[in-house]
Amino acid sequence: MSPVEPVAARTVQGAELALDDVRLGHREGQALPGTVRLRIAPGELVAVLGPSGCGKSTLLRTLAGLLPPLGGHVTQDGVPVVGPAADRALVFQEDALLPWRSVRANVELPLAIRGVPRAERRRAADDWLTRVGLAGHARKLPRQLSGGQRQRVQLARALAARPRAVLMDEPFGALDPHTRAGMQDLLVEILRGTGATVVFVTHDVDEALHLGDRIALLPSGEVLDVPHPRQRDARNAPGTADLRRRVLASL
Repeated sequence: MSPVEPVAARTVQGAELALDDVRLGHREGQALPGTVRLRIAPGELVAVLGPSGCGKSTLLRTLAGLLPPLGGHVTQDGVPVVGPAADRALVFQEDALLPWRSVRANVELPLAIRGVPRAERRRAADDWLTRVGLAGHARKLPRQLSGGQRQRVQLARALAARPRAVLMDEPFGALDPHTRAGMQDLLVEILRGTGATVVFVTHDVDEALHLGDRIALLPSGEVLDVPHPRQRDARNAPGTADLRRRVLASL
């Protein structure tokens, strides 16, 4: 019998996510204007950009299955999204860590919910804490960490169970510029080779240009290709500069 492959060593096939003529909003409130049509390929990173109140977070929660669409269809790999699923992880601006659990126990949480054996989930948690640069902090409580460190823990927790899609709602918005840039680079490094599909909500144009393979603009629904995704030294390249002007004009 072959040994069981550790969770931390498994690779995933990214999910295909699609919104077909979706009307966003809450059933008890008013629908957002217009509809959204967006198809996200497996393994792609799409940055969703727009001003406050345009529906970015609502779109993300609809993809997560937390909010039903008011119209249209939301699918994963062609199957309707009807609620949350273990293979879609959410990362928020607030770290949402459980304050009474250690850093390691927070990272282990999604694995524990899935019934992964204790020894295996501890190995996976320690592996991910090493990847995010927090190997020496496993026994600490969240209150003993800085804001940037807590976001690293949240990122490790989201990725520890090898989700097929990671839905990120302005996860670095509350960080100072230096820490934010470091978290962007860390995200790029960690996502390389995971295979996961990523939808990254932001209101920061430069963050969207750096991280995204494509940018989806709200509320217009326009989708634009990024010429040099995840290449920080291409910030001033003609194609990137032209796209930045175009995005700013649209906002």
